[in-house]
Amino acid sequence: MKDKPIQLHSVTPSFGGGRGEDNIILKAENISKQYRLGQVGTGTLSHDLNRWWHAIRGKENPYLKIGDTNDRSTKGSSDYVWALQDINFEVQRGEVLGIIGKNGAGKSTLLKILSKVTAPTTGSIKSRGRIASLLEVGTGFNPELTGRENIFLNGAILGMTKKEIASKLDEIIDFSGCERYIDTPVKRYSSGMTVRLAFAVAAFLEPEILIIDEVLAVGDAEFQKKAIGKMQDISREGGRTVLFVSHNMAAIQKLCTKCILLQNGRFIMQGNTEDVLNCYLSQSVLNDSEYILNTKMSDTKNAYATKLCIEDIDGNLINEIPIGKSWQVKIFFTVNKETKNLVIALGMTDMLDTPLRTTWSLPNDFEPGVYSATFIEDKIKFNQGQYKLIIGISRGSEVIEYIDKDVFLTISDMVYEQENSVINNKSGVIVDQMRMQVKKEL
Repeated sequence: MKDKPIQLHSVTPSFGGGRGEDNIILKAENISKQYRLGQVGTGTLSHDLNRWWHAIRGKENPYLKIGDTNDRSTKGSSDYVWALQDINFEVQRGEVLGIIGKNGAGKSTLLKILSKVTAPTTGSIKSRGRIASLLEVGTGFNPELTGRENIFLNGAILGMTKKEIASKLDEIIDFSGCERYIDTPVKRYSSGMTVRLAFAVAAFLEPEILIIDEVLAVGDAEFQKKAIGKMQDISREGGRTVLFVSHNMAAIQKLCTKCILLQNGRFIMQGNTEDVLNCYLSQSVLNDSEYILNTKMSDTKNAYATKLCIEDIDGNLINEIPIGKSWQVKIFFTVNKETKNLVIALGMTDMLDTPLRTTWSLPNDFEPGVYSATFIEDKIKFNQGQYKLIIGISRGSEVIEYIDKDVFLTISDMVYEQENSVINNKSGVIVDQMRMQVKKEL
C-alpha cells in the first residue's frame, strides 16, 4: 500500500489527459476495497469514530494499514480483509474485456465498484458514458412490477426517455423469449426467465459500457449462445464496451479480445486472451501423478472409483509425459455387490473442456472386490500442454460414477521420440484408441 492513499467515495465522470486517452472509456486507478469480517454492526461504531477522529485531524485511516490478503481458504489474523488491493487497468472503447480468477479472487467486488453499487476504499474509477450492469439474477428489477414495467424502469435509470425505450421494446421482448409473461410480475419468473429479460434490457438499451457477471450461466444453452452472439455484435458493430466475468473458459476465449487475471484480490496480469488463459489454467493444474478420487467408502453405489495413477509404460508413477513416450492411466475402483454389464470409461479434454478422446471397456460382470483398469496409450501422441481426464463408470444407460474435475495430465515439451503421429489438440474426438486391462486387486 502506498503512503497516505487518497480515500474516495465517488466515481470520477471524465478524464484528463491528452489525445492518447481519447479512446479509453474506463480507467481504474489504485482501486482497493477493504471489508471487516464477522457479523455486521459488531464493534463497527468505535471503528467509525476512530476513522472520523483521524480524518478531522488530517491523518490517514488507521485501518488501511492492517488487513489480510483475500484468501478464502485460510484463517487470517486480522478482522479486516482486502477484497481488492491496488488494481490498475484501462479499457478501450469497443473492447470486450474478460475478468477471470478463482472463486473469491475479487471479480464480483470489482464489478460492483465499476457499476457504482459500492464505493472503493481507496482509488478512483474514471468512465465515459452510461454503464449497465447484470451482476446477479434480478439486478435492478422490482419483483412487484411486470416485465414490461421493469423494462421502462431500467431504461429510466439509464437516463433514456420513454420514447427511446418504447422504440426498443419489441426487440427486447423478442430477444428475451418471455413474450407470454411480459405482463406478469417478475416475482413469478424463473431465474432463467429473469436473466433472459435482464440481459435483453441491458443489451438493447444501448449503454456505452455493459458489465456482466457469471449470471449468464443460469440460462439454458440456447440463451447463452444468443447472449454471447449479442455481446459480440454490440462490441463490433455498436462500438460499445463489454466487461465479462465467467468461469466458462470457452466463452471467454470466444468472446473476449483481452483479459485480466485476479488472484486473492490482487492484479496478476492483463493481456491478450490466450496468454492470460494459459497463465490462469497453469495455476489450476496440480500436476500430480496420483489422485485420490473418493476419500470415503460408498455402500450406496454398485461401484465407485477410488484412485487414479498416471504411469509410464513400465508402471512407474510420473507427473509429466515427454512428447512421443507411451503412457498409461490406472483407475482403481471398488465393486460393492455383484454387478453385470459394468463399463469403465476414460475421457480426455483440453483445458477449455474441448473433448479430445474417449475410451471404454467392454461390458463385464464383476463380483464384489477392488479392481484396477489400466488404459495404455501407445498409438496416439498428443502435443505439449495440460489436459483434463474424466472418469466414468456405467451400467447400460445408468451412470454410476462420473468425475470430471481436478484430474490433470501434463505432456512436457521434452521430445522422447520424434514421430509424425503427434496430433493437433482440436482435431476431433478419438474413440477407443487405447489398449485396456482390468484385473482384480483384492
